Amino acid sequence: MNGGRPIGEVVLDVQNISLSFGGVRALSDISFDVREHEVRAIIGPNGAGKSSMLNCINGVYTPQQGAIEFRGRTFRHMNSRQVAEMGVARTFQNLSLFQGMSVLDNLMTGRNLRMRCNLFQQAIRWGAAEREEIRHREFVEHIIDFLEIQAFRKTPVGQLPYGLQKRVDLGRALAMEPQVLLLDEPMAGMNVEEKQDMSRFILDVNDEFGATIVLIEHDMGVVMDISDRVVVLDYGRKIGDGTPDEVRHDENVIRAYLGVAH
Repeated sequence: MNGGRPIGEVVLDVQNISLSFGGVRALSDISFDVREHEVRAIIGPNGAGKSSMLNCINGVYTPQQGAIEFRGRTFRHMNSRQVAEMGVARTFQNLSLFQGMSVLDNLMTGRNLRMRCNLFQQAIRWGAAEREEIRHREFVEHIIDFLEIQAFRKTPVGQLPYGLQKRVDLGRALAMEPQVLLLDEPMAGMNVEEKQDMSRFILDVNDEFGATIVLIEHDMGVVMDISDRVVVLDYGRKIGDGTPDEVRHDENVIRAYLGVAH
């Protein structure tokens, strides 16, 4: 159980993934699964392969070995758009927002996959295109309210503090209505209060939107507080997998990452 929400069946199954760049092995035979509605954390030292793993899941990288199964469908060669159409959204460690566009317009870009009218119809905003845009704007306004950024909806993103920009990045991913949400260090560079806010939003996304969360995060306090299960990578290999308490007391994890017994 996570916040009262029952954990379901396996929705994402990573099977024996290996990834190399030239002669450098980034991932070696990595396997783990993600269950519906859970918060699944991936942790490890810098260079452990965490972001590479997310890039394999959302189609940025194509692994040389292994496969990924999403809701019973196995894929080995999928691009990012195909993965997004299947219901997987992603935020990035380094913000990729449109700095000169407003918060509202940035979130609207997350609706592109849901738009059925062609570009010409969207440009003239007439008839079906106008009705479709109204529906999409209503959905985006709901996300803006949910993330408590109403006061900034017309503000260019580049003028916002870093913590709020990370919140907008989360909102844009939510606008895609993902079944699985991949979060790559959503709290990097944040202060304590901003981390508390983001932790609350992640749990609320999991609960209210029903999204399954796969999370990379360096703050062990955050990971242990909000995760249902944790997989640990070190130099591209999996060295631990289990509940936060199991991982916290795993000798391999302690030696490689946590440093001291807890």
